[in-house]
Amino acid sequence: MVLGVRLASPLQPALAALCQAVPRQHRGLSTPSGHGHTLDLRGIFPPLTTPFSSTREVDYARLEGNLHHYASIPFRGLVVLGSNGEYPYLAPHERLEVVSCVRRALPRDRLLLAGSGCESTQATIELTSSMAEAGANVALVVTPCYYRGAMTSAALVQHYTEVADASPIPVVLYSVPANTGLDLPLEAVLTLAQHPNILGIKDSSGDITRMGLMVHKTRQEDFQVLAGSAGFLLASYALGASGGVCALANVLGAPLCQLDHLCREGQWQEARDLQHRLIEPNTAVTRRFGIPGLKKAMEWFGYYGGPCRAPLAPLSPRQVEELRGTFSMNGWL
Repeated sequence: MVLGVRLASPLQPALAALCQAVPRQHRGLSTPSGHGHTLDLRGIFPPLTTPFSSTREVDYARLEGNLHHYASIPFRGLVVLGSNGEYPYLAPHERLEVVSCVRRALPRDRLLLAGSGCESTQATIELTSSMAEAGANVALVVTPCYYRGAMTSAALVQHYTEVADASPIPVVLYSVPANTGLDLPLEAVLTLAQHPNILGIKDSSGDITRMGLMVHKTRQEDFQVLAGSAGFLLASYALGASGGVCALANVLGAPLCQLDHLCREGQWQEARDLQHRLIEPNTAVTRRFGIPGLKKAMEWFGYYGGPCRAPLAPLSPRQVEELRGTFSMNGWL
């Protein structure tokens, strides 16, 4: 914890300025009812990890503790029950209680995006409605993928259209091919962008050309593209992305908000310098070491990481050393 305090001190002036710079339209936000309501997704959203106790039960006290620490960082909002939240490993009642817990602790001017994607359209509709009742502002709906061979553009458009038609809250599409083996086709995204209850997409593919085309071809729509990783955040902003849902924000939230601010102010050299220092740590807590690595790194910065649920295994001592070295050589430890 002392280490986290020491690291935070050089960022305090910038962090205070960022808090003052949060756009006024982000304040006083209330949950929309019905279709046709637009929410501004500009900014950084950490996809929260789910804290577990030593017996692998959801540790709601630890979750609240992390939320308390995140409250001083000018995030646009939080994402729960995404890939980094070990969503597939949570029971239905745990998913709803996590949303309720976060909503109770989260200021009303911060958005809460909740993962509600299931394999069937019917189950997704039901869970999305339950997430709304639990306090989510937006449903983050991952592509169904178990029968990926049958998930044509037409099938996915039909799926998302039915979900968005039925949802009491806006929907954000979620394409994460590294986990699903399925990339939501560009033509499907462009069709779905016209739906009044589909706000945008979180794209974790890392395909900058594809993201640029999404921004370009939906410029007449009220559709927002979110970068799904800190590794290509600056490049995404240069092409017109609205914000980022970045696993690394669980660890380096203030620097990522600073990067967001620099890009919006057109301070591109400073933004590049900061982006360069974030690339390797981001890779380490995503593709290289995954959620176990992310949770381990959180502990070095004053947050609770804790164990993952099986079959996700903890890092070996050698992997921990390599992870720490990655943060150290980029000036974060």
